[in-house]
Amino acid sequence: MEGNTSTGMTIGTILYFVFFIVIMYLIIFLPQKRRDKKAREMLNSLQVGNEVITIGGVAGKIINIKDDEVTIETSVEKTQLVFKKWAIKEVIKPIEA
Repeated sequence: MEGNTSTGMTIGTILYFVFFIVIMYLIIFLPQKRRDKKAREMLNSLQVGNEVITIGGVAGKIINIKDDEVTIETSVEKTQLVFKKWAIKEVIKPIEA
């Protein structure tokens, strides 16, 4: 009789861990995958003329895209800075009236 009790506890423990792993996946990993996919799509859709903000907070307009590098133009003096594509944080959407 004692053998059945320990087997039941073992199965219960295994099911508890499986349940915990599934919940962790749904809460942590799935949303992260969605954010990564959205960021990849944003980087792949960059075009010359887009207004962007980098991870360092530099804002400017894209004037050239070459492989994995993006050249942006900032300020009134038209300063040109070259960044890696992964350094682009977001594309500024124009406000439509």
